[in-house]
Amino acid sequence: MSTGATTQCANIGKSVTIKGELSGSEDIYVDGRLEGSIQLSGNDLTVGPNGHVQANVTAKNVTVLGALQGNIQPSERTELQKTAVVNGDVQTRRVAIEDGAYFKGKLEILSENRPPAPTSNPPPTPHLSSEHNK
Repeated sequence: MSTGATTQCANIGKSVTIKGELSGSEDIYVDGRLEGSIQLSGNDLTVGPNGHVQANVTAKNVTVLGALQGNIQPSERTELQKTAVVNGDVQTRRVAIEDGAYFKGKLEILSENRPPAPTSNPPPTPHLSSEHNK
């Protein structure tokens, strides 16, 4: 698994509950409960199979195996694996949704030269949106 580069990753275990704002400059793996907001602009967030997150998320990449309720704004990619349950809007450049994943919300695929719009204000121009419910 080592590629020569050292990647730091913080692990929030399944017995841990956090309420508040989570921010940092390393990748985060959440297998516990988190309520609030998550700001990892240049790093990845993974919600593990036991993870329950109620937060708006800003990260480089977001992978969900557990439950996430809130808006997701990754600068690169969103991945919902087959055990994922996501309720919220997603603005991303790339998306992968496995068969069996549950997603309820608005999906906006951003072009490479368009930055994500703030989640508090709707975008001023029409955009591509779709729903994927399973």
